[in-house]
Amino acid sequence: MNEIKLLNKGEKFAHASVGNLHTFEGKQFVKDATGATSCEISFGTLPTGAAVPFFHSHRNNEENYIILSGAGKFQINDEFFDIAEGSVIRVATNCDRNIKCTSAEPMTYICIQAAEGSLGAVTGDDADITERENKL
Repeated sequence: MNEIKLLNKGEKFAHASVGNLHTFEGKQFVKDATGATSCEISFGTLPTGAAVPFFHSHRNNEENYIILSGAGKFQINDEFFDIAEGSVIRVATNCDRNIKCTSAEPMTYICIQAAEGSLGAVTGDDADITERENKL
């Protein structure tokens, strides 16, 4: 199983890595490594034919799944549909969900969990263009 490693940290940032996503296995949560306070992010991989071993539901947090590789099926309550690399699935609170890999290759995904209804101002309304020397 991969382990998230904190690579460097400053007063206003944390930089961590789960390593090579092509060889990633299992499930890892990011919050503890980065000190995140606004959402939880996890990386997961399911081998061919495997599903998360349980359905689950969240009372307060919605989840957004981003499929990075592989393909499978996603079930929300009694509805199910095909998913594949590039799929993005938002799941609201208070409903059951599960995911299964049906491709010959493992399915790797990111899940972002945040309080439902908490997104306020977004990019255009929340960003300020600043003047700073570019050192990249």
